Amino acid sequence: MKNMVKNKEEKSDSMISTVSNAVGRYGPNPKEVERFLKFAVVGVIGAVIDFGSFNLLRQPFLALADQGVFDSIAGIFARSQMEPASVALGIVTGISFVLAVISNFIWNRYWTYPESRSKSKRLQMSQFVAVNAAGFLIRPPTFTYIHNWFGDMVDFLIPSLGTETALWVGDNIALMLIVGVVMLWNFFVNRYWTYADVDSA
Repeated sequence: MKNMVKNKEEKSDSMISTVSNAVGRYGPNPKEVERFLKFAVVGVIGAVIDFGSFNLLRQPFLALADQGVFDSIAGIFARSQMEPASVALGIVTGISFVLAVISNFIWNRYWTYPESRSKSKRLQMSQFVAVNAAGFLIRPPTFTYIHNWFGDMVDFLIPSLGTETALWVGDNIALMLIVGVVMLWNFFVNRYWTYADVDSA
């Protein structure tokens, strides 16, 4: 089992190195391209955790919203007419985000930037969390305000799906959009702050 995982890692590293060398011949620094590709792979792992936990928790939290658990929180946002279901989904997207951040830090520390050891784990983790917290601050409120729009759009364009499925698809489209924006933010700020001790060559 251990050898199988090692072989997969070696194949992945080999493929990433090949792509980064090819891109490096025509433009950016090959080492930075390799790091970005590794960061992207880590991001995919994080996205699987993010989307997986979001979709596992979505229905139970919506059931809690139906029972009135989030009514008082929705009441705080009465002016914006935020529904308890939107509050519940904002909380779920926050939970799934935190789980993905933990996974991403571990993978980035040991695989994407293994040479980054001049900073302590504690300092790097706090910097990584701070960068991700900035991404987190825009995520739940943005999701809360755009997910209904995407759900309504899907329901309008593909009425055969039914409203419930259209809302589910809309939730995932909104999440996908936000994950992409936050990933770019995370890569560039983490590269030049959290992992600034790594040479670019």
